[in-house]
Amino acid sequence: MRITEAAQRLGTSPRMLRYRDLLGLLPPVREPAGRPPAPGREPAPAAGPASVRRRGIAPAGGRRPSRGSGHRRFGENDLAAVELALGIEQRYDIGPAELAFGLRVLAEPAVRAEVAELGRRIGRVGPLPARALEFEKERALRLLNLAPGRRPDR
Repeated sequence: MRITEAAQRLGTSPRMLRYRDLLGLLPPVREPAGRPPAPGREPAPAAGPASVRRRGIAPAGGRRPSRGSGHRRFGENDLAAVELALGIEQRYDIGPAELAFGLRVLAEPAVRAEVAELGRRIGRVGPLPARALEFEKERALRLLNLAPGRRPDR
């Protein structure tokens, strides 16, 4: 279905659906089998929402809305994803950009680590459990023990 019909079914606007697509809150658009991507459809560098607005490039993941036929078609999977996102936003009183960042935290280990460190420093996240620290220590020792030029202790 076209964006106008999808927006009506979801109780939102076509503009909001386009914004959600730019933020990466919709399933990716797949090119038809055997058809090469349209010119200019190569993945763009990762960018946040401000970069998307300023430079018109795709968000993290390099996705852009489909332009093959000039319009993205919305399927049931797309509608279900948007409904789930709207429910999460309403339940937790957040906006689409905040939800997109939450997904980025879940998907990118480096971002997750930095956000966790901030949480620990400001007292919103507890310290790593002693067991996790002990595991990391043992792993590091194993890796050092197997470094080139060193023989295992066994």
